[in-house]
Amino acid sequence: MSQDERVSVFETAAAQFDRAAELIGLDDETQLLLKTPFREMKVELPIRRDDGSLGVWQGYRVQFNGSRGPFKGGIRYHHDVDMDEVRGLSTLMAWKTALVDIPFGGGKGGITVNVKELSVYELERLTRKFIARIGHILGPYRDVPAPDVNTNAQVMAWIFDEYSSRHGYAPACVTGKPLAMGGSPGREAATGRGAVMVFEEVAKREGWDPKTMTVAIQGFGNVGSFAARFIMELGVKVVAISGSRGAYFNGDGIDIEAAVAHRKETGTLEGLGGVEQITNEELLALDVDILLPAALGGAIHAGNAPNVKARVILEAANAPATEEGENILVEGGNVMLIPDVLASSGGVTVSYFEWVQNIQQFGWDEGRVNNELGKIMSRATSEVYELAEEKQMSLRTAAFILAIERIAEAERLRGL
Repeated sequence: MSQDERVSVFETAAAQFDRAAELIGLDDETQLLLKTPFREMKVELPIRRDDGSLGVWQGYRVQFNGSRGPFKGGIRYHHDVDMDEVRGLSTLMAWKTALVDIPFGGGKGGITVNVKELSVYELERLTRKFIARIGHILGPYRDVPAPDVNTNAQVMAWIFDEYSSRHGYAPACVTGKPLAMGGSPGREAATGRGAVMVFEEVAKREGWDPKTMTVAIQGFGNVGSFAARFIMELGVKVVAISGSRGAYFNGDGIDIEAAVAHRKETGTLEGLGGVEQITNEELLALDVDILLPAALGGAIHAGNAPNVKARVILEAANAPATEEGENILVEGGNVMLIPDVLASSGGVTVSYFEWVQNIQQFGWDEGRVNNELGKIMSRATSEVYELAEEKQMSLRTAAFILAIERIAEAERLRGL
């Protein structure tokens, strides 16, 4: 979609909230409270470029709701980042942490920047400037950032170092760090792994046989590539993947390890052997059992939703379907949409484990991390599925109801 066609993430999240709030009869005052961000910050980020010239970027941090714990949410670096997107993603994080019942609120941050135009030294200076400007609202018991689009463990290490230089050693101030700096085993794979854990639980309840199913994965970054590996372990055949420059198809199944190795070596999926190149729109319209969006939001919208043939949509990305797009998908009753607030919550869950390890200064091994993740994802999926079955509603609405009720109760107990 072009910039003019972009659908507001915040408006999409608000519509999903309204639908659930109406069903549970949430009073107007609580609705207003739960739809209003606690704090929004926009900062100017000037740095010297490597050539000595001055560059200025805009940074954002939105703290949506902290009634259940410190604000929690990633920081993304992307040229389309703006306040509306960050506000919408912070909203989703609040529902996500409440749904999996971990003691965090919801937040999100970002910088409007094309990272391909910056050297690694410029990226470090920009990151440190951002934390210098917003550091007074961060902290292990205030707001704990994490990686998101175009940020990684190295960026989190810079955040940790910049924050600690002002406040003393504080590894719990940020999650998604390198293992050598207090990061958690399993964190990098957690979002993709969690999405597949959710799918596996739903498949058991629906009586699906994963070994007979096919999947197309839109987006082959961190989340998509790990999701591809784990869903293949269940026996699902991955027939299509996509990167920023196009999509790739093989009806007999794609060699995911070869694709990961090729992208690591070349920085792109272009030139990958044994596949046919198709467009991203063609990938979304493939006749597969599962469509797994794992890229940016708004990928499925009113313009392309009528072409989607998959009977299961596993939302590993944040807000991959607009409100209109989702309505088109589900209106026939033949599509099961497994929502982002559930399917993409594995990352924040393992971020919670990292935070706990940092607070206790006691590390877990990867087996424990994955085992604990499985318990939480299974429990949350069961709760959502059973409520949806009982009330004959969508999984998304059931997920929102559970999350809203938990946050509303926390706000009530604190005193509105």
